[in-house]
Amino acid sequence: MDLQEISDRMEITEVITRYTRAIDSGDWDKLDTVFTDDAQIDYTESGGINAPYAEVKPWLAEMLPAFFPQRMHTIGQVEITFDGADEAAVCAYFDNPMPLDDGHGGTRIVEVGGMYHHDVVRTPYGWRSRRLHEQVVWKRGL
Repeated sequence: MDLQEISDRMEITEVITRYTRAIDSGDWDKLDTVFTDDAQIDYTESGGINAPYAEVKPWLAEMLPAFFPQRMHTIGQVEITFDGADEAAVCAYFDNPMPLDDGHGGTRIVEVGGMYHHDVVRTPYGWRSRRLHEQVVWKRGL
């Protein structure tokens, strides 16, 4: 690996971190630093929508806090496969436990595990995701 590839790998990994921090903290505007304006996002495997980023961002801001007021991702291995100098495919393992009101004054933990598949591109603003597919491998507590 040369210095450019090492730098690119670090920047792409930071995009994945910014994504999960934005989702977990509810900082929806931070997602603007993750996705391209024309990004397509597919959350259908977890019961969500498949739509352009402009539709997904407000949907997330409305739906996630309503159902899951607390969220916390853990990202595991991140595989980055370059396709030329300005594009890459990313597969990042995730675990996402979320407390949910159990309807009896307590909470239960709902947990989703899977892989985030991003297609990322180099832009004038740094690396950004132009496509995200959330692949759900397992669920617990639903």
